[in-house]
Amino acid sequence: MSSKLKISIKGNTALITINNPPANTWDLESLSFLEETVEGLNSNKEIYSLIVTGEGEKFFSAGADLKVFHEGGKEAAKKMASAFSDAFDALSNFRGFSIAAINGFAMGGGLECALACDVRIAEEQSRLALPEPKVGLLPCGGGTQQLPRLVGEGWAKRIILGGEQIKANQALTIGLVEEVTASGKSLEKAFKLAEQANNQSPTSISACKKLIHEARTSSESYSNEKEPFVNLFDTNDQAEGVSAFLEKRDPNWKNA
Repeated sequence: MSSKLKISIKGNTALITINNPPANTWDLESLSFLEETVEGLNSNKEIYSLIVTGEGEKFFSAGADLKVFHEGGKEAAKKMASAFSDAFDALSNFRGFSIAAINGFAMGGGLECALACDVRIAEEQSRLALPEPKVGLLPCGGGTQQLPRLVGEGWAKRIILGGEQIKANQALTIGLVEEVTASGKSLEKAFKLAEQANNQSPTSISACKKLIHEARTSSESYSNEKEPFVNLFDTNDQAEGVSAFLEKRDPNWKNA
C-alpha cells in the first residue's frame, strides 16, 4: 500500500489518483505501487476500465522528484529508470481500457504516465511537456518511444529537443490528447467514456487492445486478426453478446 496513490472503484471502473503533494511527483514507492495495483486490477474480472488522475487542481503529475537523482546519483538513477519503465509498461498493458484525466501540469514522468494510457482527456488549463533535457536528463518512462507514435517525429522532437510546453488546445490539435474539457471536468468526462467502454465485451476489448499495440511493429495488415477473432468464440462473452443482440436486451458480461 502507498498513501501516494489513492485507489477507488465505481462499478466496473477503477480510479487511481496520484496523491503526492505539492506536485504529485513519482518516487520508487509510488511507481512500485502503481505496477502492483495494475497487476491486481488485471486479476479482477469485475474491472473493465481504469482512470488515472491527479489530486488537487494544479497538477496531474510533475514527474520524478529530482531530489532523488541529486542525492542518490547513478545508483538511484538505475533504480528509478527501472521503476518508471516497469510501472508504465504495466499501465500501458492493462488489459482493459485506460484513460488519463489530466487536471493540470503533466510534466516529464507525469506526461509519460498519461502516454501509457489508451486515451488522454485534458482540462483547458493543462500544460504538457517532457522537459528532462533542461536538467541534463532524458525521458526514461517511454516518452521518446510513445510520443512520436502519437504526434509524429517532428512534434516529438519539438517537445523533447526544443523544450516546448504544450497547452491543452494545441495538444488536441496535434493528437497528444483526444479531448479538452473545462477546468474541473476531466474526471467526469473520463467516467462517461469509461462507462461507454464498459458496455462492450471486456474480452473483446482486451483482444482488440493487444492487436492495436502489436500494429506498431507488425508488417501484417490483415492476417494478425484471424486467430484472435476465432478464439473469442471460446468465451462466454461472445455467446452472451450475440444472444443479447438477437434478444434485444443488454448483455451481462462475465469477462470470461
